[in-house]
Amino acid sequence: MFKVALGEDLYLHLIEVQHAQELYSVVHASRGHLRRWLPWVDAMKTVADYQPVIHAWLQQYADGRGFQAGIKKDGVLVGVIGLHDIDWMNKRTSLGYWLSEAYTGQGIMTKATQAVLAIVFNDYQLNRVQIQCGMTNYESQAIPKRLGFRFEGVVRDGEWLYDHYHDLVQYSLLREEWIRYITRDEMREVKGWN
Repeated sequence: MFKVALGEDLYLHLIEVQHAQELYSVVHASRGHLRRWLPWVDAMKTVADYQPVIHAWLQQYADGRGFQAGIKKDGVLVGVIGLHDIDWMNKRTSLGYWLSEAYTGQGIMTKATQAVLAIVFNDYQLNRVQIQCGMTNYESQAIPKRLGFRFEGVVRDGEWLYDHYHDLVQYSLLREEWIRYITRDEMREVKGWN
């Protein structure tokens, strides 16, 4: 399938059925951390619960509607990033991600998101990608802010989270904005800017 290098010890790979145990283990180890923002965590109680989900993800990939990729650091699965679905007519998609608690704050998700944006805008030639985060999930919001996304607004009661609705904030990035952002970063590297 695919594998995308993010650095010497960091890469993305398509999640396949043989990754079910590893996926269960990483979610289970960070259950309390992930549960604060992800409504599906409590439903994933056993390795077997991941089998139909992974099959659906593989079908999504086979149908050309996006992908779900594992994020591996030093050979260990530390998170997942992927596209919820691709709207080919309007050339847009939405991006979701999560990271094991032990690996937050290391720049891993920023690198993973940059790689997925390159796929979205270069390979798939899409025009728009959006990210929604919990209103008070500041760690998650830091990713689109860092990568030049624009704040679009608040989706009130945007998601049911176990026993209550919570608001989501929405960010978007257009292909032309991404190209400007990448060009700006390349200029910084060439000129030694910080």
